[in-house]
Amino acid sequence: MTENGSDPEAASEDSRLVSLTERLDRAEAAEAKRTAVNAGPESDANYRLGNRVLAELLGGLIGGALFGWLIDRFAGTSPWGLLGMLFMGIVVAFRNIIRLATTPRK
Repeated sequence: MTENGSDPEAASEDSRLVSLTERLDRAEAAEAKRTAVNAGPESDANYRLGNRVLAELLGGLIGGALFGWLIDRFAGTSPWGLLGMLFMGIVVAFRNIIRLATTPRK
C-alpha cells in the first residue's frame, strides 16, 4: 500500500469482487426461480407415490417371509412354507404396484 492510502491493485480487485458478487446474485436468483417451478405439488405427489410403491414392495417381501417363517416354525415344513409365502408376498406386492400405476390421477 502506498503512503496516501490508494493502491491501484486493491481498487481493481474490488471492482472484480463487485462484478463477481453481482453475477452470483443473478445466478442464485435464476436457480431459485428454476427450482421453484419444480417444487410444485406435482413433485410432491410423485414423491409420495414413490414412497408408497417402495412400502408395498417391502411390505410384501417382509410380510410373506414372516408368515412363511411362522408356518415353517409351527408346521415343520422348512423351507417350503417360507419359499411359498415369500413368492406369494412378491406376487401380491407386484399386483398392488400395478394397480397403483394403472389408476388414473386427478
